[in-house]
Amino acid sequence: MRSWCVTAALVCLLAGAVLAWPAPPQPPCPCAQPEWCNPVKTPPRKEVFVFAVRNDTWKHYDWDKVTTVVMFGFYSEELMCYAHSKGARVVLKGDVKASDVAHLPDPLFRDDWVITQVALMLKQHMDGINIDIEQAIPAGDPARDGLTALVNETTFVFHAINSASQVTFDVAWSPDCIDGRCYDVVNIAKSCDFLFVMSYDERSQITGPCVASANSALETTLGGYQEYLKLGIPADQLVMGVPWYGYDYPCLNLSKDDVCSIKKVPFRGAPCSDAAGRQVDYKDIMRLMRNSSRRWNDTFKSPYFNFQEGGQTHQMWYDDPQSLQYKYGWAVKQGLRGVGMWHGDTLDYTTTDPKVKKQTQEMWDSLPKYHKKS
Repeated sequence: MRSWCVTAALVCLLAGAVLAWPAPPQPPCPCAQPEWCNPVKTPPRKEVFVFAVRNDTWKHYDWDKVTTVVMFGFYSEELMCYAHSKGARVVLKGDVKASDVAHLPDPLFRDDWVITQVALMLKQHMDGINIDIEQAIPAGDPARDGLTALVNETTFVFHAINSASQVTFDVAWSPDCIDGRCYDVVNIAKSCDFLFVMSYDERSQITGPCVASANSALETTLGGYQEYLKLGIPADQLVMGVPWYGYDYPCLNLSKDDVCSIKKVPFRGAPCSDAAGRQVDYKDIMRLMRNSSRRWNDTFKSPYFNFQEGGQTHQMWYDDPQSLQYKYGWAVKQGLRGVGMWHGDTLDYTTTDPKVKKQTQEMWDSLPKYHKKS
């Protein structure tokens, strides 16, 4: 084991050893109010967990509801200050690359990874980290236990530095080795504050007929949560992540019953996948639907519509306030930790069109009305 760098007075444990490390100098606060650089100290509460992928729309979020924002792929001092002024946490994106998976069993690799993330949190005045890996790891691979150890060590060190910091981990819509991600979700859940369940891209591996279908079908979505709960993971350690986007599928054939046959695009052992389509932001879905008729699939509790583009029939599957209410309502009833979405920037925040502004507002209004301070 090696020495670390933390604040001069801080002593923490990592992997069973006592390690003390002097931190790099804390950078000056860039906020208009110095207290906005302080970490949010709110105790555990119900979450509205938002991924931000752009640096030009976040001011338009409903900050009366947002509790945590993940800066996904960028950093903004202005966003950090603004979120803290609204009592919301801002956390890092903790990425583990495919090339790094094989190194997860190595304690020195994990030490370096945690050191890097901690230094970044301190430098940027952040409140924690959201660990997003999404790489395939077989059940018997030593990297599986290495990943669990990484989450455990990250949480321990982050909490040692700031007991109110937040460490979360993204998991697939089901714990059943989705896309080859055979993670030890039970022990990962015990090691961090909560799991963000990505209840979308449920057609990444299509083993049945190669047809277009719902991105987040209600029965499939809730079935995934039931499996997590059966594993003994408490409901208050699960945040329901929903899609604020959809999939546009070019149809090879569209039957009289609206069944859209799609191109066979294999993925990790499945003959077909949603890669036959393309992801589309909610604002663009609403634009495409202007000349089409919204339809409803009552089995999947999901809207869709057909449209023409370039002389070909397409079928769009997506979620809107009606379909999301079924999911949000279940999350509240079951006592989940909260809800969130991928991602907060798919809506149209710039238009002056009253109809489009209403569509944007309705998406935010559909979120559960949690008491933000509780």
